[in-house]
Amino acid sequence: MWLLGKIKPQVSAVRHPRTQVVQEQPPAGRPTGKAVWYTPAAVLGDAVGVALPVYLAGALMGGAHAVANAAVAAACWLLVRASRNRYAERRLGEYGAFRPALQDWLVLVGTLAVVRAATGEESPFFLALAALVPSAPTSAVVHALIHRHLAARRHGGRTVRRALVIGEVSAVDGLVSHLARRTDHEFAVVGVCPVGDGESCASAPVTARLDAEAPSSMSADSAPVLEAARQLRVEAVLVVPGPGLTGTRLRRLSWALHGEGCRLVVVPGLTEVAGRRVGVFSVAGLTMLNVAPPLRRGFAALLKTVIDGLGAALLIVLLAPVFAAIALAVRLDSPGPVVYRQTRIGRDGVPFTMAKFRTMVADAERLRCQLAWTNEQDGRMFKIRRDPRITRVGRVLRRCSLDELPQLFNVIRGDMSLVGPRPPLPDEVARYDEVELRRLAVKPGLTGLWQISGRSDLSWDETMTLDLRYVDNWTPSADLEVLVRTVRAVMTGAGAY
Repeated sequence: MWLLGKIKPQVSAVRHPRTQVVQEQPPAGRPTGKAVWYTPAAVLGDAVGVALPVYLAGALMGGAHAVANAAVAAACWLLVRASRNRYAERRLGEYGAFRPALQDWLVLVGTLAVVRAATGEESPFFLALAALVPSAPTSAVVHALIHRHLAARRHGGRTVRRALVIGEVSAVDGLVSHLARRTDHEFAVVGVCPVGDGESCASAPVTARLDAEAPSSMSADSAPVLEAARQLRVEAVLVVPGPGLTGTRLRRLSWALHGEGCRLVVVPGLTEVAGRRVGVFSVAGLTMLNVAPPLRRGFAALLKTVIDGLGAALLIVLLAPVFAAIALAVRLDSPGPVVYRQTRIGRDGVPFTMAKFRTMVADAERLRCQLAWTNEQDGRMFKIRRDPRITRVGRVLRRCSLDELPQLFNVIRGDMSLVGPRPPLPDEVARYDEVELRRLAVKPGLTGLWQISGRSDLSWDETMTLDLRYVDNWTPSADLEVLVRTVRAVMTGAGAY
């Protein structure tokens, strides 16, 4: 989790609250488990994705052991994936697909290198390595499709687990509200059990209450909770610890719930922190969470810098004819410079000059003041769906995001990255609060979560949430996933205007 961890966001989840399953009980026997074909599809996709390229490579070289090599490679790949719980029902469709596939692929390469040395295999090394390359993207695509199917089912209120929430009134209301705003998770809250006599504003009904003071007997807590769990047929109990729900009460409550075979989930209150950054350990009988800091230095940061430089240089060379064609079209369409330069704010608040193909009339900045009252954004940005300043060629360039191509030179200069938050204007940054300033902790990007999640269709709060999620949880593999998804976003043109 959410990109970058759950670093890939579902914008629809932000905008379509899960309400259809919160206050209604489904018919008895209604299936809530995942589709039975998820595991076979994942296994088959992984096996074919590695076996077919290895076999074709061996056959092209005229090797006598092409089938055997393909079988060994497929068996190793499936063993690696299975040993890392990639086929477990609780994991299928829940997490990002690209980062796990890349991690497992590195293990596969190491494993097959050992097998190769042990068996004395003499096929060309680089050919063998190239044959293994398709396995990771093929696996990632299969698991991404499973994730999309699961997300669609959950958006419709299926494949969810009925949950009861316990905690202080304010904590319960906050958790229920947060879960209801999104549909990319497994829980549908069907009831709440507040601690104390406060009035709950949660959309789910209050099915029981716990005393604010510690009870004299264990059953004083467990009895009402178990009765509510049985009545609502819940599959999980979500507990938010607090002053009225101490560790001792929680421990005793867990005994009763586990005795009934009910899942207990403790919600610590952390938000937008990728699972890879959180570790659980015990000290003096206390369970603690260790939250690792975001990646800022080390090999991952160096890898990002190298990929930015090499990737931008390669794209500039490959897209040189496109640059020339766009420049000619902009020049012929309207008077003014081909490239529009604008001051933007980069990492740590350092200003830089960003380049774009001009998509507006030459005096667009002067006209902006006259159009301020037509702004359709609810926050710091200025956006108009049918902006009269945009030229004919500019509309095409914006829809296809081709106007952003000159920013590749900003990436070469080190002002920007291939992936990162949207580069803000100085007047936007001047109105940032302390939380919003955190998005300047990394370089702005040519593309990012904002680009692939709806762009200008997003509200300011949604945009800020995505940017902060990226700042806190980015990884090189998450960047790769964003780049892949950018291609689809550019082709559909969603939110581009």
